[in-house]
Amino acid sequence: MSEKRVVFDFEIDFSNGGGLQGQEFRLDIEGDTISDAALADYIVRDLRLLMVKEVRILKKAIIEEAHKRGKEGDS
Repeated sequence: MSEKRVVFDFEIDFSNGGGLQGQEFRLDIEGDTISDAALADYIVRDLRLLMVKEVRILKKAIIEEAHKRGKEGDS
């Protein structure tokens, strides 16, 4: 079974001002696809961001590549 990762650019605006950008960011995913909304939720949750006003997903591509993060519970 091959492992999938999503490679994407993103922009985040915060409700209290400022923003955050990422280029060629990679995340492990399960399955062959992920929606922009699910990906945005994943970024906010995984990076523990607060006061997020908007997330824009740009240049998204799914690739086959070994996952870099161990499964939860692994040490």
